[in-house]
Amino acid sequence: MATETRDEPEAKDEGKGKKKAPSKRTSPALFVRQIIAELRKVIWPTRRELITYTTVSLVFVLVMVALVSGIDYGLQKGIYELFG
Repeated sequence: MATETRDEPEAKDEGKGKKKAPSKRTSPALFVRQIIAELRKVIWPTRRELITYTTVSLVFVLVMVALVSGIDYGLQKGIYELFG
């Protein structure tokens, strides 16, 4: 079923008036500690990798801009020829 999740099994007694106990809130200090712990697990790219990834991304964006601009220009000229 699309509404089921892996973590929580389907409740058998839904709608029988039972309410869940409110979950505890995380304190801001614990939240910050958890963020720092997660950031320590990250494998950060080296400067060379970062430059490579940035260059590839920029080139891809420029190619896509050129492609869309070319198609737009061609369609514009076609419409002007057809209706103009």
